[in-house]
Amino acid sequence: MSNFNYAARAELFASRRYAKNNQTQYRRFNTAAEAVRFVIEDLPTAARAGSYLEVDEQRYEGGSIKELYDAEAYPLERTFA
Repeated sequence: MSNFNYAARAELFASRRYAKNNQTQYRRFNTAAEAVRFVIEDLPTAARAGSYLEVDEQRYEGGSIKELYDAEAYPLERTFA
């Protein structure tokens, strides 16, 4: 994931279980960095299972999103360690 573009636009597709609770089913972000931060810092843990990000026509799920958040190249300030 060393070539990941944090500045690219991103789309979040919430899991079906999460969407059934009348929460956000789909959300766009101006940057992938903002999307990654939202998933890790704001999305309830239960909602992460089955949710994924699409960035530059690539799909990122669960552990992959956490790796992007933890990466040295991540450009935003982190709330979680």
